Amino acid sequence: MSNSDDSPTEADRRGTWRPVRLLTAAVFALAGLIFVTSFNTAKGTNIRTDDSLLRLSDLIRDRDEKNKELEATTAVVREEVDGLARRDAGSSKAEDARLAALEKAAGTTEISGDGLTVTLNDAPPDARAAPGYPEPQANDLVIHQQDLQAVVNALWQGGARGIQIMEQRLISTSAVRCVGNTLILQGRVYSPPYRITAVGDTGKLRRALALSPAVQNYQLYVKAYGLGWKVDQRGAITLPGYTGTVDLRYAEPAG
Repeated sequence: MSNSDDSPTEADRRGTWRPVRLLTAAVFALAGLIFVTSFNTAKGTNIRTDDSLLRLSDLIRDRDEKNKELEATTAVVREEVDGLARRDAGSSKAEDARLAALEKAAGTTEISGDGLTVTLNDAPPDARAAPGYPEPQANDLVIHQQDLQAVVNALWQGGARGIQIMEQRLISTSAVRCVGNTLILQGRVYSPPYRITAVGDTGKLRRALALSPAVQNYQLYVKAYGLGWKVDQRGAITLPGYTGTVDLRYAEPAG
Protein backbone atom coordinates (compact mmCIF):
# COMPACT_ATOMS: atom_id res chain seq x y z
CA MET A 1 0.00 0.00 0.00
CA SER A 2 1.51 3.32 -1.04
CA ASN A 3 2.08 6.11 1.44
CA SER A 4 -0.11 9.06 0.52
CA ASP A 5 1.21 11.26 3.32
CA ASP A 6 2.60 14.53 1.77
CA SER A 7 5.02 15.21 4.67
CA PRO A 8 8.76 15.16 3.62
CA THR A 9 10.64 11.93 4.06
CA GLU A 10 13.94 11.61 5.95
CA ALA A 11 15.82 11.62 2.65
CA ASP A 12 14.06 14.81 1.64
CA ARG A 13 15.00 16.48 4.91
CA ARG A 14 18.63 15.47 4.45
CA GLY A 15 18.59 16.90 0.96
CA THR A 16 17.14 20.17 2.27
CA TRP A 17 19.71 20.65 5.06
CA ARG A 18 22.78 19.74 3.00
CA PRO A 19 23.14 23.21 1.35
CA VAL A 20 22.72 24.88 4.76
CA ARG A 21 25.47 22.75 6.23
CA LEU A 22 27.74 23.53 3.31
CA LEU A 23 27.05 27.25 3.69
CA THR A 24 27.82 27.09 7.43
CA ALA A 25 31.09 25.32 6.77
CA ALA A 26 32.04 27.94 4.20
CA VAL A 27 31.34 30.75 6.67
CA PHE A 28 33.55 29.16 9.33
CA ALA A 29 36.29 28.61 6.76
CA LEU A 30 36.14 32.25 5.70
CA ALA A 31 36.24 33.40 9.32
CA GLY A 32 39.32 31.28 9.89
CA LEU A 33 41.00 32.75 6.85
CA ILE A 34 40.31 36.29 8.06
CA PHE A 35 41.66 35.45 11.50
CA VAL A 36 44.89 34.02 10.08
CA THR A 37 45.34 37.00 7.74
CA SER A 38 44.75 39.46 10.58
CA PHE A 39 47.23 37.66 12.80
CA ASN A 40 49.92 37.64 10.14
CA THR A 41 49.35 41.35 9.42
CA ALA A 42 49.41 42.38 13.08
CA LYS A 43 52.42 40.20 13.97
CA GLY A 44 51.32 40.11 17.56
CA THR A 45 50.19 43.76 17.82
CA ASN A 46 46.72 45.10 18.37
CA ILE A 47 45.74 46.72 15.07
CA ARG A 48 42.74 48.57 16.45
CA THR A 49 44.31 50.03 19.57
CA ASP A 50 47.94 50.63 18.49
CA ASP A 51 47.85 54.41 18.19
CA SER A 52 51.31 54.57 16.64
CA LEU A 53 50.22 52.77 13.48
CA LEU A 54 49.55 54.91 10.42
CA ARG A 55 48.85 58.06 12.44
CA LEU A 56 49.47 61.10 10.32
CA SER A 57 50.54 63.19 13.29
CA ASP A 58 53.24 60.67 14.17
CA LEU A 59 54.48 60.59 10.59
CA ILE A 60 54.66 64.40 10.48
CA ARG A 61 56.46 64.57 13.81
CA ASP A 62 58.96 61.93 12.72
CA ARG A 63 59.63 63.70 9.42
CA ASP A 64 60.03 67.02 11.23
CA GLU A 65 62.72 65.56 13.49
CA LYS A 66 64.55 64.06 10.51
CA ASN A 67 64.43 67.37 8.66
CA LYS A 68 65.82 69.11 11.74
CA GLU A 69 68.75 66.71 11.81
CA LEU A 70 69.34 67.18 8.09
CA GLU A 71 69.35 70.95 8.53
CA ALA A 72 72.11 70.68 11.10
CA THR A 73 74.14 68.46 8.77
CA THR A 74 73.57 70.82 5.85
CA ALA A 75 74.74 73.78 7.92
CA VAL A 76 78.05 72.03 8.66
CA VAL A 77 78.57 71.15 5.00
CA ARG A 78 77.72 74.71 3.94
CA GLU A 79 80.37 76.10 6.30
CA GLU A 80 82.92 73.77 4.73
CA VAL A 81 81.91 74.83 1.22
CA ASP A 82 82.10 78.51 2.16
CA GLY A 83 85.55 77.96 3.60
CA LEU A 84 86.72 76.27 0.39
CA ALA A 85 85.22 79.08 -1.67
CA ARG A 86 87.12 81.69 0.31
CA ARG A 87 90.32 79.68 0.03
CA ASP A 88 89.93 79.41 -3.75
CA ALA A 89 89.32 83.16 -3.93
CA GLY A 90 92.82 83.64 -2.55
CA SER A 91 93.82 87.03 -1.27
CA SER A 92 91.76 88.97 -3.80
CA LYS A 93 89.78 91.57 -1.88
CA ALA A 94 87.53 92.13 -4.88
CA GLU A 95 86.56 88.46 -4.97
CA ASP A 96 86.00 88.41 -1.21
CA ALA A 97 83.74 91.45 -1.45
CA ARG A 98 81.81 89.96 -4.34
CA LEU A 99 81.31 86.68 -2.49
CA ALA A 100 80.17 88.54 0.64
CA ALA A 101 77.67 90.56 -1.38
CA LEU A 102 76.24 87.41 -2.97
CA GLU A 103 75.93 85.69 0.40
CA LYS A 104 74.16 88.73 1.84
CA ALA A 105 71.75 88.90 -1.10
CA ALA A 106 71.04 85.17 -0.81
CA GLY A 107 70.36 85.41 2.93
CA THR A 108 72.96 82.82 3.87
CA THR A 109 74.82 85.08 6.30
CA GLU A 110 73.57 86.46 9.60
CA ILE A 111 72.28 89.99 9.75
CA SER A 112 72.08 92.36 12.71
CA GLY A 113 70.27 95.59 13.48
CA ASP A 114 67.12 97.07 14.96
CA GLY A 115 63.91 95.25 14.29
CA LEU A 116 60.53 94.07 15.50
CA THR A 117 58.61 90.85 16.02
CA VAL A 118 55.00 90.28 14.95
CA THR A 119 53.17 87.47 16.76
CA LEU A 120 50.03 85.88 15.31
CA ASN A 121 47.91 83.42 17.26
CA ASP A 122 44.64 81.51 17.01
CA ALA A 123 41.60 82.84 18.86
CA PRO A 124 40.91 81.46 22.36
CA PRO A 125 38.97 78.15 22.49
CA ASP A 126 35.94 79.92 23.98
CA ALA A 127 36.04 82.83 21.52
CA ARG A 128 32.74 84.59 20.87
CA ALA A 129 31.88 87.28 18.37
CA ALA A 130 32.24 90.89 19.48
CA PRO A 131 29.01 92.92 19.46
CA GLY A 132 27.89 93.65 15.93
CA TYR A 133 29.69 90.71 14.31
CA PRO A 134 28.22 87.33 13.24
CA GLU A 135 29.06 84.21 15.18
CA PRO A 136 32.38 82.79 13.97
CA GLN A 137 32.88 79.73 11.83
CA ALA A 138 35.79 77.39 12.53
CA ASN A 139 37.95 79.02 9.84
CA ASP A 140 37.45 82.44 11.42
CA LEU A 141 39.30 81.41 14.58
CA VAL A 142 42.63 80.14 13.23
CA ILE A 143 45.64 81.62 11.49
CA HIS A 144 45.75 80.97 7.76
CA GLN A 145 48.50 80.98 5.18
CA GLN A 146 47.37 84.32 3.75
CA ASP A 147 47.65 85.93 7.19
CA LEU A 148 51.30 84.97 7.55
CA GLN A 149 52.02 85.88 3.96
CA ALA A 150 50.36 89.28 4.43
CA VAL A 151 52.70 90.14 7.30
CA VAL A 152 55.80 88.90 5.45
CA ASN A 153 54.90 90.86 2.30
CA ALA A 154 54.25 94.02 4.31
CA LEU A 155 57.60 93.74 6.08
CA TRP A 156 59.43 93.29 2.78
CA GLN A 157 57.52 96.28 1.45
CA GLY A 158 58.66 98.24 4.48
CA GLY A 159 62.29 97.66 3.59
CA ALA A 160 63.16 94.71 5.83
CA ARG A 161 66.78 93.63 5.35
CA GLY A 162 66.01 90.16 6.63
CA ILE A 163 63.00 88.20 7.91
CA GLN A 164 62.73 85.12 10.08
CA ILE A 165 59.63 83.00 10.85
CA MET A 166 60.08 81.07 14.08
CA GLU A 167 63.78 80.10 13.82
CA GLN A 168 63.79 79.85 10.01
CA ARG A 169 65.44 82.59 7.95
CA LEU A 170 63.51 83.38 4.78
CA ILE A 171 65.17 83.52 1.38
CA SER A 172 63.90 84.12 -2.14
CA THR A 173 62.71 80.52 -2.55
CA SER A 174 60.99 80.23 0.84
CA ALA A 175 57.32 79.29 0.64
CA VAL A 176 54.89 79.87 3.51
CA ARG A 177 52.37 77.00 3.46
CA CYS A 178 49.71 76.05 5.99
CA VAL A 179 47.77 72.81 6.39
CA GLY A 180 44.85 73.60 8.65
CA ASN A 181 46.41 75.76 11.34
CA THR A 182 49.83 74.12 11.04
CA LEU A 183 52.69 75.91 9.28
CA ILE A 184 55.03 73.94 7.04
CA LEU A 185 58.14 75.96 6.30
CA GLN A 186 61.25 74.61 4.58
CA GLY A 187 60.56 71.06 5.70
CA ARG A 188 59.74 71.94 9.32
CA VAL A 189 56.34 71.92 11.03
CA TYR A 190 55.16 74.63 13.45
CA SER A 191 52.04 75.38 15.47
CA PRO A 192 50.78 78.79 16.62
CA PRO A 193 51.64 81.23 18.02
CA TYR A 194 53.73 82.25 15.01
CA ARG A 195 56.56 84.77 15.47
CA ILE A 196 57.79 86.79 12.49
CA THR A 197 60.93 88.84 13.15
CA ALA A 198 62.30 91.45 10.77
CA VAL A 199 65.47 93.56 10.80
CA GLY A 200 65.14 97.06 9.39
CA ASP A 201 63.94 100.59 10.04
CA THR A 202 61.24 99.91 12.64
CA GLY A 203 59.31 103.05 11.79
CA LYS A 204 59.02 102.04 8.14
CA LEU A 205 58.18 98.46 9.10
CA ARG A 206 55.32 99.59 11.34
CA ARG A 207 53.96 101.94 8.68
CA ALA A 208 54.04 99.16 6.09
CA LEU A 209 52.07 96.87 8.40
CA ALA A 210 49.49 99.60 9.07
CA LEU A 211 49.04 100.39 5.36
CA SER A 212 48.78 96.81 4.11
CA PRO A 213 45.16 96.01 3.01
CA ALA A 214 45.71 92.31 3.74
CA VAL A 215 46.94 93.06 7.27
CA GLN A 216 44.01 95.45 7.77
CA ASN A 217 41.65 92.62 6.81
CA TYR A 218 43.31 90.37 9.41
CA GLN A 219 42.86 93.12 12.00
CA LEU A 220 39.09 92.92 11.46
CA TYR A 221 39.17 89.30 12.66
CA VAL A 222 41.36 90.34 15.58
CA LYS A 223 38.67 92.81 16.62
CA ALA A 224 35.72 90.54 15.87
CA TYR A 225 36.89 87.18 17.23
CA GLY A 226 40.03 87.75 19.28
CA LEU A 227 42.72 86.42 16.96
CA GLY A 228 46.17 87.17 18.36
CA TRP A 229 48.11 90.20 17.13
CA LYS A 230 51.15 91.68 18.83
CA VAL A 231 54.01 93.85 17.58
CA ASP A 232 57.08 94.03 19.82
CA GLN A 233 59.81 96.58 19.29
CA ARG A 234 63.22 94.93 19.40
CA GLY A 235 66.62 96.42 20.09
CA ALA A 236 69.69 95.17 18.32
CA ILE A 237 68.89 91.66 17.13
CA THR A 238 70.70 89.14 14.97
CA LEU A 239 69.02 86.83 12.47
CA PRO A 240 70.97 83.69 11.57
CA GLY A 241 71.86 82.94 7.97
CA TYR A 242 69.83 80.41 6.00
CA THR A 243 71.48 76.98 6.17
CA GLY A 244 69.12 74.80 4.17
CA THR A 245 69.34 73.61 0.60
CA VAL A 246 68.70 75.86 -2.39
CA ASP A 247 66.90 74.45 -5.43
CA LEU A 248 67.98 77.19 -7.87
CA ARG A 249 70.72 76.26 -10.34
CA TYR A 250 71.59 79.84 -11.29
CA ALA A 251 70.56 83.25 -9.99
CA GLU A 252 71.94 86.73 -9.50
CA PRO A 253 70.78 89.69 -7.38
CA ALA A 254 68.34 92.00 -9.16
CA GLY A 255 69.80 95.41 -9.99
